[in-house]
Order: sequence, then structure tokens, then C-alpha cells
Amino acid sequence: MPSDEILNRVTWKIPNALALIGSRAGDEWNAMTASWITQVSMEPVLIGVGVDNTSVTHRLITAGGSFTVNLWSADDTRVFVKFSKPATKEGMTLNGRPIREGITGAPIFEEAIAFMDCEVRHAIDFGTHTFFAGEIVDAGIRDDEARPASMSDTRMKYGGVRRGGH
Repeated sequence: MPSDEILNRVTWKIPNALALIGSRAGDEWNAMTASWITQVSMEPVLIGVGVDNTSVTHRLITAGGSFTVNLWSADDTRVFVKFSKPATKEGMTLNGRPIREGITGAPIFEEAIAFMDCEVRHAIDFGTHTFFAGEIVDAGIRDDEARPASMSDTRMKYGGVRRGGH
């Protein structure tokens, strides 16, 4: 078995998109930074996200049955640091960033360069994380020229093995 150090270094090399995952159940809204995002089907079009089982987002996606994927410009990655902890909602903002309610009820960020609003079709618990596969029920592009942010645009690292205290 490879060492924890090797497992971390190898898994951190997987190219990953970086996005804000919006979630909502009733009056509770949240968004979190995520990098485990991929398309998993063409018919229907399903987008999958890996979400930590202990997170607020996991609880809200489970209760609300939906999530949004908000792609951000690679030129504005500072936003991801603010969403590494549960978000604060004031009016129609999360952590000061303007949002609107999607078709599913989950938040869509007005500043996102593109968004996907997804209804959960499958949820598979893999231990530390649940893989939610959602069908895209709405989508849009605000800036078709901007390059979407990826993990490699930041100093952030996620994956491998759990680090102490997390």
C-alpha cells in the first residue's frame, strides 16, 4: 500500500474543476467550494459531485433533492476560500456574492461564468463522501470566453487521505 504522502501527491495531480456547489433545504441556503465534479451520463445529462458526508451541503442536498454547479472565472479564485466553511446568507447574497433562486430552489450565483441546476437522481455513499448525480434541469452561460477555474489555479489541495483534525 502506498504511503499517505504518495497517495496525497498522486491524487492532487488529478486535474479537477473548481466550482461553488449551491444547496438549499427550506429556508437554509449554502454554497461550498468543490473540486470533485464530473459529467457521468449523456442521456439523461447527469453531473456528479462528491460531497463530504459531514458537511452542511451534504445535509441540504439530501433534504432538498437538488444542487447547483457554479463555474467561476480562473481570474477570480479568491471566492473559493470564503466558501470552504458554511456560508452566510444576507438578503439574496451568500458571503456577499449575489444569488438568485434556480428552478430547483437551489442558489445560482449571478457572477458565475456558467451554471447547472440539477435535480438529484442518484446518491451513493462511498464512506467519507457521497456521490450525488444530478440531472441538469436548467443551465446558462454568462461569459463564454472566460476560462473556468480549476484546482491548479490555486494553492488549494483536496483529496488523497484525510489529514489530521479534519
